[in-house]
Amino acid sequence: MPHLFNFNRAHKPIFDAKLLLFFRSFYKNFTFFTKKRKRFNNFARHFNVMAIEGEEFRVDVDQVLKDKLGKKSKFVPKFLVSWLKRIIHQDWMNVHLCGEGKGQVGVEWLDGCLNYLNCTLNVRTNIDGVIQEGLDALPGNEGGRYFTIVSNHPLGGQDGIALGSIICHKYDSQMVYLVNDILMSFKGLAPLCVPINKTGHNSRNFPKMVEAAFQSPKNVVMFPAGLCSRKGEDGVIKDIEWKKTFIAKSVQYQRDVIPVHFSGHNSDRFYNIARWCKRLHIKFNIAMLYLADEMYKNQGKTFTVTFGKPIPWQTFDKSKNPSEWAQWVKERVYQLDTGNASA
Repeated sequence: MPHLFNFNRAHKPIFDAKLLLFFRSFYKNFTFFTKKRKRFNNFARHFNVMAIEGEEFRVDVDQVLKDKLGKKSKFVPKFLVSWLKRIIHQDWMNVHLCGEGKGQVGVEWLDGCLNYLNCTLNVRTNIDGVIQEGLDALPGNEGGRYFTIVSNHPLGGQDGIALGSIICHKYDSQMVYLVNDILMSFKGLAPLCVPINKTGHNSRNFPKMVEAAFQSPKNVVMFPAGLCSRKGEDGVIKDIEWKKTFIAKSVQYQRDVIPVHFSGHNSDRFYNIARWCKRLHIKFNIAMLYLADEMYKNQGKTFTVTFGKPIPWQTFDKSKNPSEWAQWVKERVYQLDTGNASA
């Protein structure tokens, strides 16, 4: 008899549907224990990190549940806790975080993660349709010229780590991510990040955080979709609509925009879960819980990272509104992979 939560073996799609229905029921009825559903949202946001701070940074599901829920953590079903540990690969992550990754910071931490993931990167530029290996064709930061670097977000793990590593080596670590504040738990990553959170008690600081990033003498790296790519009804895997923030701020601070295309995709299961969440009107991003599992599955793979020609900030005039310009840049990003990236 197959195990419902054994994700190391093939399983039927109905298993994921049952799991999603359980989450929907659990979400609706959790107010019985917490009185306020907001408590569950806060607790759920930390599922994909499950980290505790201290002298030794490690992933610990049990401890996070206790920290976030207190005595109410005992109401979380044990099978769900076991599933969480398995789906985020707690032991596998801790091998690196508590081993070679311990004490690493910045680009060293990023490179260490890539080494642990055994990734191979083919880095190239596509300038006006001309493909060239490496990044020699890209301009530097001479004269205090800094860029907004935007990319599609196909993976949710390797893409963020790899892009940061590539840009750090190109621009001598003069870069900063705009990231969800929960990623600040990773101490090795934190020095390269500006934490942003558009929900909860930190939402009022969101504009200030964005301003701080664009005012800094560093290249700003963003994934404008905000979420990993999704599979459409036509079967095409692509980012959702890009947010307009990078357009508005690039114009305000006169930063040219470098488009980047990152190859790769997640498993069909990941996209099926995202689709079921949408159909069942589940607001919490359950697919996010599977990102560590997707990263685990993508070990040892080769990814192609293509940088395009910087787009002058003056391009973003009033012939289109910022949202329309954001989608225009998004389409140019996907053209980079086809070789059709001329202005």
